[in-house]
Amino acid sequence: MTTTAAPPIPTSTRAPGSVNPRRTAFVAGAFYLLTFASSIPAVFFLAPVLDDPGYVTGAGADTRVVLGLLLDVVNVVALIGTAVALFPLLKRQSEGLALGFVTSRVMEGAVIMVGVASLLAVVTLRQDGAAAGAGDDGLVVAAQSLVAVRDWTLLLGPGLAAAVNALLLGTLMYRSGLVPRAIPVIGLIGAPLLLASVIATLFGIHGQFSQTALVIALPIMVWELSVGSWMLVKGFKPAPILQQA
Repeated sequence: MTTTAAPPIPTSTRAPGSVNPRRTAFVAGAFYLLTFASSIPAVFFLAPVLDDPGYVTGAGADTRVVLGLLLDVVNVVALIGTAVALFPLLKRQSEGLALGFVTSRVMEGAVIMVGVASLLAVVTLRQDGAAAGAGDDGLVVAAQSLVAVRDWTLLLGPGLAAAVNALLLGTLMYRSGLVPRAIPVIGLIGAPLLLASVIATLFGIHGQFSQTALVIALPIMVWELSVGSWMLVKGFKPAPILQQA
């Protein structure tokens, strides 16, 4: 009696650990643009708690503020997503730099989340402070301290960490040739300028939200918007690193 072997189970032709370059570029680019789509509107929604020293003792706009904080959380997910999406490909150029990029993005997200928690604490103080019979002066001082914490997270997260991100990813993109080299050059020029601005702010040379600081930060914004848009729309350019992937 003869037996026939069962037909082999079909398997994917893509090797383990391989990368789909077009999908990687699309996902990373979408995440980059999502950071802009979430962080910029968040500034508007958070204005009441950031601009009004008496917010904690007033009528408040808690729903609006919480919505802005949710957008900040989306921003954190998106900025970490950019690094996670690119890592399998970029590690073929330099695993050390690629891992550093993931780490710096995670640290940036963690710092931003500290700011989110501090503003949520302001909302809690506003809702519970009056019921607890706390004095207005004490509530205002506590709330302003928490707002100050959030302001410093902007300097150390989207400020300092963004400069480190630009140095790491800009170097990887320039060396690999995955995008036109003019794009990472913008990031590599803007990163030292932003680092200098952060140091100047730390030593009180100029204010964190001064016009000078905002102008210095523009190249990093252009870099991130450009690399995100290119990856989303154009994908990656032909490069040796893609053959390895």
